[in-house]
Amino acid sequence: MFATYVTLTIVAALFSGSAAVTYLIGHAYPKAQLDMKRLPRSWGPRLGATLAAGSLGLFAGFAVPVIGTLAAAGLVLYFTGALIAHLRVGSRQLVGWAVFFVTVVATLVVNVAYRW
Repeated sequence: MFATYVTLTIVAALFSGSAAVTYLIGHAYPKAQLDMKRLPRSWGPRLGATLAAGSLGLFAGFAVPVIGTLAAAGLVLYFTGALIAHLRVGSRQLVGWAVFFVTVVATLVVNVAYRW
């Protein structure tokens, strides 16, 4: 169980962290996603900061378990909001979203099962 917990937490933190970097550096892909979802581009850095906080929170959870659990729950909420944004504009391009969502949900479940 420990190996699963560590592996999933690291994978989720790296996924979220890499997405955060793309938002924070102003990469074209997140800008296109914001445009497609009809969201203001000014949200890009805020969304990137949210992802970065979740990623760092997952790593911090190794030292303080409640922070990791809250970070995983926050990322689940973040990606739930992303799904709503996709569906609101009729987008069916959900493969990338599904990979992130399944990863953070699995991380939350394993985190809770292992720690509590």
